[in-house]
Amino acid sequence: MRRRPTTDPSDQLPPDALPPEDADEPERGPLRRCIVTRERLPKERMIRFVVGPDRVLIPDLAARLPGRGIWLSAHRDVLETARTRGAFSRAARGQVTVPPDLPAMLQDGLLRRIADCLGLARRAGQAVCGFVKTREWIAGGRAALVVQATDGSPEERARLLSGARTLPVVTVMSGEKLAAAFGRDHVVHAALSRGALADRLVAESVRFAGLTGVGMIRTAGSDPARGGTEQGPGGAPDGLEQAGV
Repeated sequence: MRRRPTTDPSDQLPPDALPPEDADEPERGPLRRCIVTRERLPKERMIRFVVGPDRVLIPDLAARLPGRGIWLSAHRDVLETARTRGAFSRAARGQVTVPPDLPAMLQDGLLRRIADCLGLARRAGQAVCGFVKTREWIAGGRAALVVQATDGSPEERARLLSGARTLPVVTVMSGEKLAAAFGRDHVVHAALSRGALADRLVAESVRFAGLTGVGMIRTAGSDPARGGTEQGPGGAPDGLEQAGV
């Protein structure tokens, strides 16, 4: 049975439960303020929402929809706080209906955006897939970013990155989904050259990992067992947080 949308319970929220919202803060410049944490962060690390004419909350992953934006840090615990403590209604200065499947909507939307980045990079000649081609790009210094399937062999994934100490590595989607972006049956390894598409893919992957608790963003050569820089949900090495590769 399909669940009915829930109404954001702002009327049950104690006055001091969340800081007051800067409702009229203009959406200009590179930073936005999170309605829960009150931090000002680069908008690439956040999720924008708008309220539709029917007062239903709408995720705006591309940050292009008309209307005043409601910004949230791309972290799972922040999203949960916003959903359960009335932050969306407080920010919108009125009752807002929050879709019950909001986390799934965000996960699916971000995966589509990651797949779109890969598809665009492939068509532009800025991406290759397969062990041999990806390894050639790494050895030749052409790879600025490596993407690996979550269900690939850990031993093979490590072998591919042998000797590559500083390459960003994104692991957020299955081999099936990665293959679909390249028009193949199955893909475990891919590489992107430096450019705007690689930057965008890292930014989307950081948001996905932070919001869903799924996937990893790390640097090649990191070893979690030895205290390396591999990051799980909700974080990324410093060189990736700004979506730069």
